[in-house]
Amino acid sequence: MPSKARASTGGSAQPKSNTPPKSSTPSKSPSRPGAPGDSGSRTPATPDAPVAGVGPAGLPVSSAPGTPPAAVPATRPGLATPTGSARITTLLSRGEGEGLPLERQPAWFAGPTRREHDLLGEREVPADAYWGIHTLRALENYPITGVPISSYPDLIRALACVKQAAAITNHELGKLGRQPTRAIVQTCEEIRRGMWHEQFVVDVIQGGAGTSTNMNANEVIANRGLEHLGKPKGAYQFLHPLEHVNLSQSTNDVYPTALKVGLTFALGGLLEAMAGLKEAFARKAVEFREVIKLGRTQLQDAVPMTLGQEFSAFALMVEEDAMRIREAIDLIREINLGATAIGTRITAPPGYAPLVRDHLSELTGLNLVTASNLVEATQDTGSFVQLSGVLKRFACKLSKICNDLRLLSSGPYAGLNEINLPDRAAGSSIMPGKVNPIIPEVVNQVAFAVIGNDVTVSFASEGGQLQLNAFEPIIAYSLFRSITHLRNACRTLTVNCVEGITANVERLRDFVENSLALATILVPEIGYEKATLLAREARETGRRISDLVLEKGWTSRERLAELLHPQTVVSSRVVFTSSF
Repeated sequence: MPSKARASTGGSAQPKSNTPPKSSTPSKSPSRPGAPGDSGSRTPATPDAPVAGVGPAGLPVSSAPGTPPAAVPATRPGLATPTGSARITTLLSRGEGEGLPLERQPAWFAGPTRREHDLLGEREVPADAYWGIHTLRALENYPITGVPISSYPDLIRALACVKQAAAITNHELGKLGRQPTRAIVQTCEEIRRGMWHEQFVVDVIQGGAGTSTNMNANEVIANRGLEHLGKPKGAYQFLHPLEHVNLSQSTNDVYPTALKVGLTFALGGLLEAMAGLKEAFARKAVEFREVIKLGRTQLQDAVPMTLGQEFSAFALMVEEDAMRIREAIDLIREINLGATAIGTRITAPPGYAPLVRDHLSELTGLNLVTASNLVEATQDTGSFVQLSGVLKRFACKLSKICNDLRLLSSGPYAGLNEINLPDRAAGSSIMPGKVNPIIPEVVNQVAFAVIGNDVTVSFASEGGQLQLNAFEPIIAYSLFRSITHLRNACRTLTVNCVEGITANVERLRDFVENSLALATILVPEIGYEKATLLAREARETGRRISDLVLEKGWTSRERLAELLHPQTVVSSRVVFTSSF
């Protein structure tokens, strides 16, 4: 039976000791660089050794604002044969063992353990896990989606930024010593570079208003920080998840602040993908500027236009929604960090809120603003509703564009067949030669999901009570899914569809010349009454309006050709007034 280190994360006082608790001796499992006693590249620093990225005062040597340090690949130990923390995470994500107490499933702990305790009692935690007892309880309580919070790296990076800013602020205000500050800062820098994300294991949907996410972050930072101090995991008398990492904080200000920062990071990727899609449509607008076609209203023939005008409208629709997203980002710049539990700043020292905001702004490169009324800001989720609504707006317009692409390419023999979409896959298991518009179809489905996510955000926002909204985790999950899906949809629509679209020029022109819509073009030339007579005769006889107007001598062939020239049809040009 491996030896066990007694540790506490319950926030209660514990006996002081000059001797660190004993930790388990690792079993012969895949080695983890940086683990105690390991000779890999992440050997923990001793307390007095220089710490990379941390200055003499225990504060970070910051990167350029908003730019995380150079990427270091995250290790993912135990993926081949999950044991210890890797195994428990894998099993819980599959929903295995639901409803059974963890103590009755010893196979989940196929390795050494350490003992931790919280308000509810003591539990065994896998010795190799950087998370602790609070995260363990969350794993047991919330086997909901099988999607861990690490699935959204922008949220994990944002949590690290918040914890790093808080540690620096507490140090400057005399609340946190140099050694724990150094350890927290270095660990947060590592997490911002992409390391240790696999240790953020709690489910994205959870009770407690995000408490489990905050606890997961506190425990990972504390245990990795202990290694930087040369101490074993669980030796919380040296670096405590709550007393040090969570100092001057509450889940109720950490979680919404990290959510807003993480969403802003994620929205940057969406805006970049939207820019690529807009440019692709704009290039097609130029390519098709001389291609005349028939416009339609209510699926009926309307008046001539150019295919370039149609695609320029698509480009502008995307561009306009990018502007709306930027406006929504301005709303989520307002944070409540420093509000602590309900906005009264209880347990936070004087001057903490503005100072931690400044440090967080520096770390993220974002111009963050502290809310003027922290009690209101702690319970208000209106900015999330606004953002979700803007994402839904873009999803609806993007889906409409894809509907148009599917209609315009329908056929090819019994449909409109005005444009050709790139062939991306065989379309049928029974009909040889069939090719379907699969890229617009998948984007349609993304839009449906985003609309559903918006409904979820609306209900979750409405469901808050009194001084806190307990449903921010489902808001977070819904928004991150919408952003991620829209970003990926824009990318595949750009690369796998729009860039390869071609026009069937002759068919487009035939539609115009054989349509009653030609009568509308002739109104300024021959008057409404004569144009109506032409339209009626063409409908009754099946003859073309162009033949009838020439036969009656109401205009010349040269003038008719001039009226049908694309430059005449294009009465206005779309100008893009903003850029991504």
